[in-house]
Amino acid sequence: MQAISYTVAFHGVEPRLVEVQVAVSPGLPAFAIVGLPDKAVSEARERVRATISALGLALPAKRITVNLAPADLPKEGSHFDLPIALTLLAAMEALPIDQIGEVLSLGELSLDGRLVAVAGALPAALAAAENNCTLICPADCGAEAAWVEAARVLAPESVLAIINHFAGRAVMNDASPGEVRAPDRQRDMADVRGQERAKRALEIAAAGRHNLLMVGPPGAGKSMMAARLPGLLPPLSAAEALETSMIHSVAGLLDAGGISRTRPYRAPHHSASMPAIVGGGRGAKPGEISLAHNGVLFLDELPEFPRPVLETLRQPLETGDVMVARANAHVRYPCAFMLVAAANPCRCGWMSDPAQACSRAPKCGDDYMGRISGPLLDRFDLRIDVPATAISDLQKLQPGEPSAAIAARVTAARDLQRSRYASKGITTNAQVEGDHLIAVAAPDAAALALLGQVASRFSLSARAYHRILRVARTIADLAGAESVGKAHIAEAVAYRIGQG
Repeated sequence: MQAISYTVAFHGVEPRLVEVQVAVSPGLPAFAIVGLPDKAVSEARERVRATISALGLALPAKRITVNLAPADLPKEGSHFDLPIALTLLAAMEALPIDQIGEVLSLGELSLDGRLVAVAGALPAALAAAENNCTLICPADCGAEAAWVEAARVLAPESVLAIINHFAGRAVMNDASPGEVRAPDRQRDMADVRGQERAKRALEIAAAGRHNLLMVGPPGAGKSMMAARLPGLLPPLSAAEALETSMIHSVAGLLDAGGISRTRPYRAPHHSASMPAIVGGGRGAKPGEISLAHNGVLFLDELPEFPRPVLETLRQPLETGDVMVARANAHVRYPCAFMLVAAANPCRCGWMSDPAQACSRAPKCGDDYMGRISGPLLDRFDLRIDVPATAISDLQKLQPGEPSAAIAARVTAARDLQRSRYASKGITTNAQVEGDHLIAVAAPDAAALALLGQVASRFSLSARAYHRILRVARTIADLAGAESVGKAHIAEAVAYRIGQG
């Protein structure tokens, strides 16, 4: 007797259809799984055996062969347990073969037949919709998978519930999508005293999705302001939320099936390894740059990160995706993130204060900041000094401008950009390139003349030239200006070259 059903193998966030074939044939009793299974898939044999025993059934005293096709595609993860069990039950005639042949399933089995949640239910639901299949997944994954409205999703608690459903004894209702999670309580920019120039730079960075580097002594408020950046950003669109949630689903980070419209904010420690930042490890999982897709990646103490880790950021910052290449896998993940970084000016942090600076100043500052390569620095659109906060600012009783007011201006600027680039497939000024950038910036003669003088005086690279123009376009958008003027170029230049 033979039976077939379907599941998926994950190649990054891309689900690849896998046909689960089970044959029960005469011969010495055996249970074999073939088709490049990893250790977790091979161990499914024992979990399936225990589950069938818990149902009061016995495996036939025959040769059982499970083939996961295509056979040359590596199969990884415990989510193959459920499709193997369902297909085997169909081959044993405990489930209808024809109906199981229209099912795509995933889930891990407990020894008593209960279903355990697994990562990747959301992309699996997309695969089910594309192949006109019904998705069966654990109850804890149902709310996540049901966000794909084109797929029918059943989310039972156990294998017994599936048998009862197909037998007509207890028909299951379709799963319902989870809640749109309320935004986490955002820290407010009103808490920041002083630092008006830095707050202005954060507003510009948020409005155009520009990369930002803040350099200043300890306690100046760099990390504090960066932590309040998510409160300035507009919520994710429906398409962005689904795309971001796909990555988080594969990483197993979606809670109770809820999807958030809040933009991701990731702040890894400087001791993080290259696979943790870029992606990799077992199964070539997404790294921090992909988990920050459509959001913010904040790197505090930037020079303390290992240089090889920092250098791997250069290409993803330009392309918006990353290829995680391993000996047995080449996986591409999206990673269109906004990079915000903070650094002390030197190791002791007090280079700008003669009373507290170490004896090696200012050479220690050159050595410390020299850990950041020129090509990486060139990818920061805004680079600002953040001086120590004045005592007079700290003693002010009146709070600063709230995040809500800044966020309103940021949203208005982003709406202008979205409508401007609607036909180009991009949404922010940071993504504009080449001749199209000149066309949308429309700088007047005085602005072009100033930019040309600055480029000649400081020997700017082509990348730096265009990044200044992008920032100037964002400044003009915040001001509601149709074209880029000399004042907009001057402010953009100050953020690019005026550091120090």
